Amino acid sequence: MLEKREKQMQAFARLLDIMDELREKCPWDKKQTMQTLRPLTIEEIYELTDAILKNDYNEVKKELGDVLLHIIFYAKIASESNFFDIEEVINTICDKLIERHPHIYGNVSVRDEEEVKYNWEKIKLNTGSKGVLAGVPQSLPSLVKAYRIQEKVAGIGFDWKEVRDVRDKIQEEFDELEQELENNNGLKAEKEMGDVFFSLINYARFLKINPDNALSIANEKFINRFSYIENKAKEMDKTIVELSSDQMNILWDEAKKYFP
Repeated sequence: MLEKREKQMQAFARLLDIMDELREKCPWDKKQTMQTLRPLTIEEIYELTDAILKNDYNEVKKELGDVLLHIIFYAKIASESNFFDIEEVINTICDKLIERHPHIYGNVSVRDEEEVKYNWEKIKLNTGSKGVLAGVPQSLPSLVKAYRIQEKVAGIGFDWKEVRDVRDKIQEEFDELEQELENNNGLKAEKEMGDVFFSLINYARFLKINPDNALSIANEKFINRFSYIENKAKEMDKTIVELSSDQMNILWDEAKKYFP
């Protein structure tokens, strides 16, 4: 175990040395700022999540390396202006983890993961957090943001008691949407549609299904099935727009067998 840890530390030190060298000698790396790196970091995160969804562990390994490089890069840039360095970054997260896990590093007892999450949020509030939802980034995609909001408030006990109550809420929101559609009130219908989505996301959370993962899988499945139809159309020397609705439906049913 000790030998393995030494190799890990050597690998980390190697990356730090390479970053120092690139920042000093490479024209591109020298020009980068936190602002120019930000969109690239977002892209790397999405590439990582794609690899995770595909269970492509070799690709996950590569993408984790890219994300780690960006973390080192940000810390290097900050150190040049004496804001902080990678040592402070690591120690800050270590201190936070120890503080937020009193059931491991203190004398607190917990029954299950729900109590761990409750304690986590309670400690945050006691150590200066502006509010339960303060840590949810404004720029998160709406679906992910809704899920994180619901996780956060559930963490301090603001939640439904039974899954049937969540299902009833979905029906209630859907009925309100239908009412606004009947009233031909587009603005209110849009708001009610948002409530329907929010309640569906909450239902997924209750079922311990990540809605973003589920939707990503559904998107990929649809793309694969639709691509199957396009490829079959090419085999018939046609474009997809030249297929009749009946032909597309037949091919769609075929595609479902290959991409269930």
